[in-house]
Amino acid sequence: MTSPLNIVVLLGGPSAEREVSLRSGAAVSGALKSLGHHVNCVDPVPGHLSIPPGTDVAFLALHGTYGEDGTVQAELEALGIPYTGCGVEASRVAFDKVLTKVRLVSAGIPTARSAVFRTPDAPWPGRDWNPPVVLKPICQGSSVGLQFVDDIHAFPSALKEAFRHDSGVLMEERILGRETTVGILSDAPLPVVEVRPRSGSYDYSNKYTAGRTEYFCPAEFPPETTLRIQNAALDAFRAVGGRDYARVDVMVRPDGSPVVLEVNTLPGMTETSLLPKAAAASGLEFSALCQRMVELALERRDAGV
Repeated sequence: MTSPLNIVVLLGGPSAEREVSLRSGAAVSGALKSLGHHVNCVDPVPGHLSIPPGTDVAFLALHGTYGEDGTVQAELEALGIPYTGCGVEASRVAFDKVLTKVRLVSAGIPTARSAVFRTPDAPWPGRDWNPPVVLKPICQGSSVGLQFVDDIHAFPSALKEAFRHDSGVLMEERILGRETTVGILSDAPLPVVEVRPRSGSYDYSNKYTAGRTEYFCPAEFPPETTLRIQNAALDAFRAVGGRDYARVDVMVRPDGSPVVLEVNTLPGMTETSLLPKAAAASGLEFSALCQRMVELALERRDAGV
């Protein structure tokens, strides 16, 4: 490996996904230490970010607001510290589901039909819409506040619940099919992961409760379908201006056509998270994946970008 580096792992933070971030950060810290790097873990306070002197690179293991929305990225750039993952603008766009939708539609990338609500007492949008639909807080991650509506009568309460987590809500048609996710690393797609909850939908509880969801990687699709899924994910990553790595969630209709849902710029980084699963399936074990993410940040620093 290269000479030992002074690495700060940013973990925890103020978001609803704090516990998930702490787990990601602990896994990353352990992996980087096993490679001989000097690692400090910092639980940042927005607006008062303090990085130890002599830090070579910051590894972002944050999730949700502050970590994924471009805020901490801007703070690190002001301090002149290179960091892992997407930049300020791509983070801001990808974290906002409406902005992401605009980029996907403009780029001609298949995505779910949608509508936007700015008030919790908004009426059902009319006869052009029929359940099932999904309600998503516009600026949240990890399925926080996600609501599935199978009946119009359930819409008012579901909308109010979604609004508890944000000041705006995106409604999408619910795509029926197989749920997949595609990791992107160094501008190339990793093997497709299929996500199968044992019951219900892939909500926050099923995502983070051990044993409630099965994962298959590489997912069993015909080669041409796999390529379509990966290409749609890579196109979405590029459409939001992504760099280095991300994870793109893609539904696959029964006819094999992909429908991009969203781009996650700071995906989970425990050893059992989906991006590490996909990397492992491609032959890149966890510590090597963490090392590669650090190297990508340092390559940008050395290139002056």
